[in-house]
Amino acid sequence: MPDRPLAVYTDLSDLDPAPGVALLESAGFEVRVLETHDPGEIAASAARATALLAGFAPIDAALLARLPRLRIISVLSRGHDSIDVDAAAARGIRVATVGDIATAEVATHTWALILAAVRRLDFFARRGRGWLERPVHGPRRLSELTLGLVGLGRIGAEVAEFAVGSVETVLGFDRPGRSVPGVTGTSLEDLVARSDVVSIHLPLTRATSGLFDADLIGRMPRGSWLINVSRGGIVDARALADALDLGHLAGAALDVLGTEPPPAGDRLAEHPNVLLTPHVAYLSDATARDYILTQARNVVHWQRTGRPLEPPAIRCGVSPRGPR
Repeated sequence: MPDRPLAVYTDLSDLDPAPGVALLESAGFEVRVLETHDPGEIAASAARATALLAGFAPIDAALLARLPRLRIISVLSRGHDSIDVDAAAARGIRVATVGDIATAEVATHTWALILAAVRRLDFFARRGRGWLERPVHGPRRLSELTLGLVGLGRIGAEVAEFAVGSVETVLGFDRPGRSVPGVTGTSLEDLVARSDVVSIHLPLTRATSGLFDADLIGRMPRGSWLINVSRGGIVDARALADALDLGHLAGAALDVLGTEPPPAGDRLAEHPNVLLTPHVAYLSDATARDYILTQARNVVHWQRTGRPLEPPAIRCGVSPRGPR
């Protein structure tokens, strides 16, 4: 009897793989569930795998070379920056994502962080404060603020729907031809210079890695806020921490960091003016179910048709310092 095709989960964080495992097994797969980012462990367990179901484990060219039977990587994310998609393509390996399942959740989480930042809940909700203690940069009136959205894809557009009519002005930066009702398009430099709150909604690519560096952060108005629910690598962590230490920014609200979970002593994770959530913007009762099922369905659909449900989302979004 020939071996069943092998599907291997690399890492799942806090999600329950059971529905995905059941779906794969019903399609004839043998399934192994790991909980590791270690390439050696992945290579050893997945040496004959046809399908790899990846969370945040980096899948680079060196690891792919050790997986000769691999034909599809299904990512537990909308992004694919942890995968060397060029190396995968060179080996004829499909890369699929879960697509836009969590658009509503991420947009809602972003808006919640913006409101928390504007009202300085990061300061007032912290235990140990004196009853009359006040932050250096106090709460702001929402209706008098300018919000800058860097990226106007589905998530950025949905954040704009929350913001239009609540803030004074919504500015947006994206590629030419993409517009959102109520949002005034402008250059990245102009947006950053004019916005009281800047919210990032970009994929992590070669073009956007480190995009918010010391120069760009330095152009933000004194007392402004930076919001990031996309990918930690888009922001230069040292530059942001320096701007917070100097009091140039009032604070930052982050759902993502460059290294997750952060190591002890991480300046941003431990900074008093950072409101940090642990990469949960996507999370809800619905997405906890649908992420796992869609990831598995991509593999099953590929097995039956030769292509996943969600095609490779290899788009660079916007050019970093101007439209393309």
